[in-house]
Amino acid sequence: MELALLIDFGSTYTKVTAVDVESAEVIATARGLTTVETSILEGLEQALEGIKPHFAGALPEFQHRLACSSAAGGLRMVAIGLVKELTAEAARQAALGAGARVLGVFAHQLTAAEMEQIDAGCPDIILLAGGTDGGNRDTILHNARMLAAARCGSTIIVAGNKSAAEEVRDILVQAGKDVRVTANVLPELNKLNVEPARETIRRTFLEKIVEAKGLRRAERYIQGVLMPTPAAVLNAAKLLATGTGEEPGWGQLVIVDIGGATTDVHSLAEGYPTRSGVTFKGLPEPFAKRTVEGDLGMRVSALSLLETVGARKLAAIAGRPEEEVISYVHAVHDNVELLPANENQWKIDTAMARVATDLAMERHAGTLETAWTPMGAMYIQHGKDLTRVPYLIGTGGVIVNHPNPREILQGALYRQEQPTILRPQTPRMMLDKDYILAAVGLLAEVKPTAALRLAKKYIVEI
Repeated sequence: MELALLIDFGSTYTKVTAVDVESAEVIATARGLTTVETSILEGLEQALEGIKPHFAGALPEFQHRLACSSAAGGLRMVAIGLVKELTAEAARQAALGAGARVLGVFAHQLTAAEMEQIDAGCPDIILLAGGTDGGNRDTILHNARMLAAARCGSTIIVAGNKSAAEEVRDILVQAGKDVRVTANVLPELNKLNVEPARETIRRTFLEKIVEAKGLRRAERYIQGVLMPTPAAVLNAAKLLATGTGEEPGWGQLVIVDIGGATTDVHSLAEGYPTRSGVTFKGLPEPFAKRTVEGDLGMRVSALSLLETVGARKLAAIAGRPEEEVISYVHAVHDNVELLPANENQWKIDTAMARVATDLAMERHAGTLETAWTPMGAMYIQHGKDLTRVPYLIGTGGVIVNHPNPREILQGALYRQEQPTILRPQTPRMMLDKDYILAAVGLLAEVKPTAALRLAKKYIVEI
């Protein structure tokens, strides 16, 4: 039997999944509390104890032992570019696609106040872009000089104008920074090239960040922490959408992942206009796109969600008094392990998840605007048109454990009253019922077809 042990060091729980690779079957799953402050091994060992009974009390030899991590705040990055809508946005897409939590995006020449912001956030990695190849050099050189004096962010990935890259590297190396130079994220106007930067971020995560987060101690259990957890989920999404040489995928899809701290949306779609008379404008969208909403979370970010949505609206959706909603939101924020204990609390939890889904999808999907010309009205699309995406997949604790996950996922759908927001219209709603996506993304690194079959088996229609 070919076995895989797939480990997710989460911010709250460390989850382990044991898989029979040949039959694409989950043999056992278990979890333990993640313990970054003392030893990350504690949560892992607790989870491993949980799967031992499935193997007659002793762990077998696992041929594949792979892990991802969002512990200790995950991979925290800052993205810097020349123009907010162009190179800065390209840098942000590269960071998000690599599974990072983006603390800030900065454009044009960095100011002293912005440098204070960067130092206060203390990112693990700074992604420095700016200028198309052969274009503007002044801004990225100015920003390199500013970053040379930064107290935090000692690891800097340079992904800007190739004509300035060597000079930028020299400035930063002389200041004692660890510098990695990769291809420009926007080599030409309207031409995204984020994959080299994503791969460089991933390698840097393996080499540097694993050490900083205390994950090196888990090496005897695993063959390597391959990627941040969000990157594993995006990896699984790509696999499920595109398939392998041996087995076809499902095609275009959207994943909504509601967590305690953030709500992530992944879209695997070209996103071209689907109706006639629409012109696309702006930076091209990557086929595999991820967005992260740090103010929309069920526990750690519950207060920000309340502030963003408003107590009155949340209470109306939940059908409960405002005071009760406010009290519950404060309670789950103060105790992230608290679960709904009665029907009224379930209603509030459901309302929180539904509005998180609604707003996260609204921010992720493309939009239409009307422009008037001498020929009449024309429509301009910004971002992805997701209206005809055939699959909408829900994951995250609140969806996986909800008695009616459809009620939450409906928040992602197209609305007649918001015709300019290009959300999915009539997708099949699917559920990651066993929380398998991160494990699938890990297994895809070594056994992609088995990973695809695992995903198809355990992601079920609602």
